[in-house]
Amino acid sequence: MAKTIVMIHGMFSASWVWERYVPFFEDAGWRCIAPTLRYHDIEPGSAPPGELATTSVRDYVSDLEKLIRGLDEAPVLMGHSMGGLLAQMLAARGSGRAAVLLAPAAPSGVMALSPSVIKSFRRPLTTWAFWRTSFRPDFKTAEYAFLEGFPEEERRGMWERMVYESGRAIFEIGLWPFEHATRVDRRAVRCPVLTVAGGRDRATPAFAVRKVARRYGAAYHELPEHHHWLLAQTGWEDVAALCADWLNELS
Repeated sequence: MAKTIVMIHGMFSASWVWERYVPFFEDAGWRCIAPTLRYHDIEPGSAPPGELATTSVRDYVSDLEKLIRGLDEAPVLMGHSMGGLLAQMLAARGSGRAAVLLAPAAPSGVMALSPSVIKSFRRPLTTWAFWRTSFRPDFKTAEYAFLEGFPEEERRGMWERMVYESGRAIFEIGLWPFEHATRVDRRAVRCPVLTVAGGRDRATPAFAVRKVARRYGAAYHELPEHHHWLLAQTGWEDVAALCADWLNELS
């Protein structure tokens, strides 16, 4: 088994979301590479570059594929939320030896909408032509959708680190019947896949993650008391250990 992991973050964030996972896996002998997606390397709260608004998930995948081609071995692809979708797309291109999908966004063809998902993304979904605008959630929305599972005294600090996301990427993921940028050929995903869901996740509910797992014949674990931010919320060590154990079984 390859000993390199490419860790792919999700919406509204950057490589810092892996700040607990990187030392955990490095201590276990892994080389960890945690890139920041295009136009996400800005100061939290700062106005985003204009180009971000119309950046596609295909652009993110292209950048990641270029990075991976420069490595000396095919890595494990580990993605959280939107990063989990990008990992699926990369796996279908043969870019990974294994894929670990943590609360992954669903690809085109997998219906993942629910009342909690709509509430989590209500602002862009109710903004005309939102696919040409960048978005950053307000604190109340971020707390509802992403920050449950953190102690209350930590939530505002987490929100203050969040950055803007591409409206086009949100459109491509949430409204895939109109735009198939997130299509993944399930037959092309030949590497082992692990999916992990939080039973109390509002942004990527467990029912949707189960559909993703079935799509690839993947291993599936649902953690009943966990929420969306599996990388840092209380109990994150259990999630990281689950992933490490699964990877060790493959080697």
